[in-house]
Amino acid sequence: MLEVNNFFHGTRIVEGYGVLNETGNEVKALGFKKVLIVTDDFLSKSAHYQVLKESLEKEGIEYLLETNVKPNPRAEDCDAMAKIAIEEKVDAIIALGGGSAMDQAKAVAAIVTNGKTTVEWGDVELEHSILPLICIPSTAGTGSEVTWCAVITDTARMYKMTVGDPIHMIPTLAICDPTITLDLPQSLTASCGVDALTHCIEAYTVKVHQPITDALALKGISLIAQNLEKAYVNGRDKEARRNMMIASTIGGMSFISSNVGAVHAFAETVGAWFDTPHGVANSLFLPYIMEYNIPACLDRFVDIADALGIERNGMNDQEYAYSAVQYVKDLNRRLNIPKIKEIKGITEDKFDAIAQRSADNVLSNDNAREIHKEDYLELLKKAYKDEGEKENA
Repeated sequence: MLEVNNFFHGTRIVEGYGVLNETGNEVKALGFKKVLIVTDDFLSKSAHYQVLKESLEKEGIEYLLETNVKPNPRAEDCDAMAKIAIEEKVDAIIALGGGSAMDQAKAVAAIVTNGKTTVEWGDVELEHSILPLICIPSTAGTGSEVTWCAVITDTARMYKMTVGDPIHMIPTLAICDPTITLDLPQSLTASCGVDALTHCIEAYTVKVHQPITDALALKGISLIAQNLEKAYVNGRDKEARRNMMIASTIGGMSFISSNVGAVHAFAETVGAWFDTPHGVANSLFLPYIMEYNIPACLDRFVDIADALGIERNGMNDQEYAYSAVQYVKDLNRRLNIPKIKEIKGITEDKFDAIAQRSADNVLSNDNAREIHKEDYLELLKKAYKDEGEKENA
């Protein structure tokens, strides 16, 4: 029997400097008359929100603003916002922000048309298409503007669930204006950038990778390697910022039609439990899972090393593959990514529970190499030990 691959992509992408100004035109062309803007309090006070607001007003689009968006969005906040959207009879939603704002907007859009609560739609397919959604990313990391899932925290269970559907939760439009990222702080540039790198690396190495996602993932890795540190050092580097936003979107397109693996299983665990920002959580564990996975797909990590632009210098395949691991470890240091010891709540006495919850996460099933609680535990200890050795060096 021949292998069958599915590639899901139904989001139109408008990309380039200044496209935020065209939001009103786009909304009008789509026939929407009243929209709910989902963003956070910080962005609602920004010049970028003013540009968005004025573009809507210019075209006579009615709008209302909701800013109750937290990192690692909560199910109860999604439910409350959906209630407002229903009462106000909006016909579309605009998400302005990073992954949290876009994921919350997706969940809200799902509840408006499907009813019930966010928790009830966790990890099951939707019955109806979501309310039309326009995503405007403010960071270069999650790729959520082109993905058909939202990762939402069920606070009662301290569990990150997925609200999503490959048919019914596809954003209508992504407006990708790198202007919004020019003022992004270095810490967010770093963690979001490594988040995008994680998406590409995991999409390329998981068991369910496919040719289309492979091509996207390798291009994303290459763009990130060439531009992330430039954007980190000089946040006003317009070419680097644009390339990072493109790479982030590419990463989203890649992993949503393949998958992510153990890095995300770990990140979702600590994000739900300790409220660790998603990009930071991915960054912490990425090199250790890469190293663990090399025996399962050596050739793929050779490709990754090549995409990262590492000079081979006579290295054999195994040495070259492991050079990609060292590259990411060094990159994390250069970008001042926090260490595991610096993350509030993650202490050695919790390693066993973190390992168990990570192993129980369904994403572990598609990891390149079979992984169990004992493996997660050893990797956590290794990451913790490595950091201690660096501090004492």
